[in-house]
Amino acid sequence: MWLDNGYITILPIAEHLKMTIPLLAETILQYLATQRARGRLSIGARELAERLHIPRTSLNRHLIKMTEEGVLTRTGVGPSTAYQITATAESARTIANETVADPKMPADLTWGASARTLLANLRAPLGLRTPVSYQRQFVDGYRPNESSLLPASLAVALYEQGRLQGQQPAGTYARRVLEQLLIDLAWYSSRLEGNGKSLLDTRELFLRGRSPGDDIDATMLLNHKDAIEFIVDAVPTYGITLPVVCNVQSTLMSGLLANPAALGAIRSTIVNISDTVYVPSQVPALLDEMLRAIVEKARAIRNPVECAFFLWVNIAYLQPFEDGNKRTSRLASNLPLLLSNCAPLSFLDVEPSDYAMAMLGVYEQQDVSLAADLFDWTYRRSIAKYRAILASMGAQDPLRAKYREYLSDAIRQIVVTGSTLPVAVEALAIPNVDRPAFIELLRIELANLEPYNCARYRLTINKTEEWIAHGRLA
Repeated sequence: MWLDNGYITILPIAEHLKMTIPLLAETILQYLATQRARGRLSIGARELAERLHIPRTSLNRHLIKMTEEGVLTRTGVGPSTAYQITATAESARTIANETVADPKMPADLTWGASARTLLANLRAPLGLRTPVSYQRQFVDGYRPNESSLLPASLAVALYEQGRLQGQQPAGTYARRVLEQLLIDLAWYSSRLEGNGKSLLDTRELFLRGRSPGDDIDATMLLNHKDAIEFIVDAVPTYGITLPVVCNVQSTLMSGLLANPAALGAIRSTIVNISDTVYVPSQVPALLDEMLRAIVEKARAIRNPVECAFFLWVNIAYLQPFEDGNKRTSRLASNLPLLLSNCAPLSFLDVEPSDYAMAMLGVYEQQDVSLAADLFDWTYRRSIAKYRAILASMGAQDPLRAKYREYLSDAIRQIVVTGSTLPVAVEALAIPNVDRPAFIELLRIELANLEPYNCARYRLTINKTEEWIAHGRLA
């Protein structure tokens, strides 16, 4: 019943309207559905709390709400209380990544004529393909806003579809969908690297946080989460810069490289890529020069979608780091989208084999036909998914939009430094006319702050749990 390819939506029984399930409620449903498929119809609250690493107070609140909504049924009393998904809710479950009710969601990936020709060439035996090294002309010959790796009309169309309407601070879109973005981008990107964790494993891991027993797959996923939080936090301030790109790589590869000095540094080691005749440059000075050129040209590209595609294919093609180049390219492609308040790119539903062929086209022939078709398809899926998430949230509160950063600053000051609410508010330049409403909004946010939704305020799970354990002092 449970599938590893998205988050669950439920059609509310009364209104028959699709809504997005909050991350914690969704995780509860995923676990109950998995156990139901194994023949265990009812699961006790104690097991749910222990297995999903959810504080009992938070768990009980969600279980009560889900029972009242008719999503769950409860049996037994006291310690023997157990829960199961109702038959009506089970039949209404759909997989949001498929978004079958959304006609805007693109159908299965199909290749265009140019991509099919390239694909046929790449499927020739290795011995029949001509070895090739890095071609700097691929970057040197690119003229921002004159050249275009994507068809120019496609880049414009995707930008119009993906952008958030209205004037909002950079990063607003990403912050509003951050909880789902962390899961999506971390899991799909790690999956392309052969990560064996399921989507449910990933949700549980993010709720639990790091532990001494984490394996390589867990570390890869948690590193992705940290790197995504880093770019959402840093890019609105610093923009697309070389230090930002290097920090993305160092965060992604933390604890995964034998040589810590290689984190964020231009490689001085030889890199070979299997199953291709492409040989990356092994000259550190050239790698440094070209990475700087890629970043500088990206900064000059006005269309954020074209810029995202440019960063994605060029960082992967250059292979400037000892490891984690493709991971870095995927997260770096989100930098211009974040800055321009466009839907993030999560590489939803991309198959490793399709991804590998798209990269081979760039590596061996500097041909982006496959990559462009793949990018177009998966970005439209991202646009549809995150548009649905925004719609499920309803209209945005003007006061919240106006003081979003002030709200984050106050919450971090209270949770991290132990400041009181009056002191935290006094440090902010809130006009007297808005101050009462801002204080009330801050109180509401603090009352609803939990370990499973703290990432939007750039708080760690551990710090949030510690603050809650001390009685939510504010």
